[in-house]
Amino acid sequence: MTEPTSPYASAPRPSAAASSTSPERKPVTLQRLLDMHAAGEKIAMLTAYDATFAHAMEDAGVDSILIGDSLGNVVQGLQTTVPVTLDAMVYHTGCVARARQRAWIVADLPYGTYHESPQVAWRNAMQLAQAGAHMIKLEGGGWTTETVRFLTERGIPVCAHLGLTPQTVTALSGYKVQGKDAESAAQIKSHARELVDAGAQMLLLEMVPAALAGELTRELGVPVIGIGAGAECSGQVLVMHDMLGVGGGRKPRFVRDFMQGSASVGEAFARYVADVKSGAFPAPEHTY
Repeated sequence: MTEPTSPYASAPRPSAAASSTSPERKPVTLQRLLDMHAAGEKIAMLTAYDATFAHAMEDAGVDSILIGDSLGNVVQGLQTTVPVTLDAMVYHTGCVARARQRAWIVADLPYGTYHESPQVAWRNAMQLAQAGAHMIKLEGGGWTTETVRFLTERGIPVCAHLGLTPQTVTALSGYKVQGKDAESAAQIKSHARELVDAGAQMLLLEMVPAALAGELTRELGVPVIGIGAGAECSGQVLVMHDMLGVGGGRKPRFVRDFMQGSASVGEAFARYVADVKSGAFPAPEHTY
C-alpha cells in the first residue's frame, strides 16, 4: 500500500536551502546571529505556532522562528493582537519548541504583560523561557528601555520591536508606515540606540522606510530584522499565513506569496529562505 504524501513534505528545493538537513548543521545561537549580522549573511525568520509547521521550517533551513502574538489574528480570529493572553503564548511557544532542532526561537510578550513594571515583565518572560523561547520580543521604545535592561541583566535575551507596533495600532491611527518624517525617524533612531545600549540583542523594524532601516542596520551592532523595512536589514520576517497566501483580508505591501509556483508548503518555505539569503526578497515593490 502506498504511503500517503504529507502536504508539508518538501519538493526539490533551491540550492541555497539544499543543505538544510545535512548533519553538520548546528543549532543557531545568539552568537551565531551576531556573527551573521557582522558578516552580512542574511537571517531568515518566519512565524510559526505549532510543531508541524515548525518541523517544516526546520527542514527548509529557517534560521529563526517567531511565535508572534499575530496568532491572535491568524489562529484565533481576533481583530487585533491586544486580547492575546500569556497562557496562549506559553502554549504555542511550547508547541514550537518541542519541534525545534536548530532554529533560534523568539516569542512575543503579549499586550499588558510587561507594561506594569520590569518585575512583572520578568515573571512573564520567565514563563516563555521555560516553555522553550530563547529570546523574548516586546514592542515600543522609551518607557521599555528599563525593562529591557532588567531582563537582559538577568539573562533573558530581548528583541526590541519599533516602527509599526501592532499592540498599539489604535494609538498609531491604523496600519501606517512609521518614521516617514524627520521627527518620527529621529525618535525611532533614538529609541533604537537606547534599547541596544540597554542590552537588546536584536531589533525588529516594521513598516519603516528602507533608508531608515538601512541606516540603523549599518550603525547598530545587533541584527536588525525587517518586515516591510527594506532589503538592507540583517534579515527578514513574515507571518507564515501571509507568505503562504492563506487567510482573508488585504495583504500589506511587504508581503509576497511564496506558494505561487511552489509544489508544497515545504518548497515555499525553502524558496523564502533562498530569496532572503540571496537578497531577492524583499524587492523594491515590497519596500517603503
